[in-house]
Amino acid sequence: MSPRHARVLRVCFGAAAAADLVSLAVGSESGHTVAKPLLMPLLAAYVRASGGPRLLVAALLFGWGGDVLLLLDAEPAFLAGMASFAAGHVCYLLLFRRGAPRTRSARLVAGAYALALVATVALLWPGLPADLRVPVAGYSLLLTAMAFGATRLGPVAGAGGALFMLSDTLIATGVAEWPQLPRPDLWIMATYLAAQYLLARGVTGALGARPAPPATYRESRPVST
Repeated sequence: MSPRHARVLRVCFGAAAAADLVSLAVGSESGHTVAKPLLMPLLAAYVRASGGPRLLVAALLFGWGGDVLLLLDAEPAFLAGMASFAAGHVCYLLLFRRGAPRTRSARLVAGAYALALVATVALLWPGLPADLRVPVAGYSLLLTAMAFGATRLGPVAGAGGALFMLSDTLIATGVAEWPQLPRPDLWIMATYLAAQYLLARGVTGALGARPAPPATYRESRPVST
């Protein structure tokens, strides 16, 4: 696709994201139900139009599966949605393996993420339903690995990974029945949309299709007969 198609798709994603967030801000459940399933397919289409890798498209579409399942207010749908997001994180981790080698400072970042993981799971554990404790802990481990892995592709992807971790932590505090901010779904979706968009931009910028090198003088000369 042309850059013009990519710009149109980015605008469409932005419009759908704005519609979803406004719906949540004003308490329109129907608006959220309509807008939310459009978000990740539009972002995935934008990624493909921008030359992004197929694994990134897969990660976003697994996110779409999780988005749709979490619209259903039932525990089996919550677990299935969590599994769909987990599959997306596996796709991200496979992408991040292509990033830059680890530096010495990465150890400090890894330590900070490990500390955040342990503290979050320990604090949430007592408030989680018994049958969700192990799945949430396992998912949190995978999410944290994804967030840390995103730092290999630079600050944009790294910020996306961190925001994804924040968004899912906000969901988990609701499941654990912690006190919530006003309009908690608004903050969850705002951080989630920012996370996915930054991951998409960061991955595409680092691993997306590169233009072919210009032809040499010899290659560009017409063949004489």
